[in-house]
Amino acid sequence: MSELHTPQAGDDAAPDVDVVALLMRQHGDIRNLFDEVEATTGDARQEAFRRLVRLLAVHETAEEEVVHPFVRRNVAGGDEVVEARLAEERSAKETLSDLDEMDTGDPKFMPRLLALRSEVQEHARAEERYEFIHIRRSADTAALASLARGVKAAEAMAPTRPHPGVESATANVALGPVAALMDRTRDAVRTAMGRD
Repeated sequence: MSELHTPQAGDDAAPDVDVVALLMRQHGDIRNLFDEVEATTGDARQEAFRRLVRLLAVHETAEEEVVHPFVRRNVAGGDEVVEARLAEERSAKETLSDLDEMDTGDPKFMPRLLALRSEVQEHARAEERYEFIHIRRSADTAALASLARGVKAAEAMAPTRPHPGVESATANVALGPVAALMDRTRDAVRTAMGRD
């Protein structure tokens, strides 16, 4: 398996205060969830896939709301870099939405999941190479922490393990369709970033 993450200087920074460290941790979590979906069957596969869907939806929404605007404003050629990432994200979201409507036991599920994994891995490598490295070079500690707050607000929208019987708005969103989760995540990030 190819890795999503190549260690970079500064990766050991605390994810609570460094957006790049936080996003790199999420890349690792995404890779691990793909592994779990592939390695399981039945209800265990369904649960692992639900967690993967939630994390991918939240991760991409946070990047659209937090990372991409920063890159557009602060990185030379940022508009082109962001447009390339958005094209990759659109393709992955379409595949994710299609998979979200399938049963994980469907014979067509695993080939589609493996195609999504490949797309996501290529996208993550491009983010790390063309966005994350420039964020680290362009942002001071305060900016990294501010951006991390927005990503953490997104993460709070999708607990990795929903609690059965909890009828909160967050729990309901975590179980809803990909598009609804992305909309709610977008609102949470904008509130956390003071853009509501």
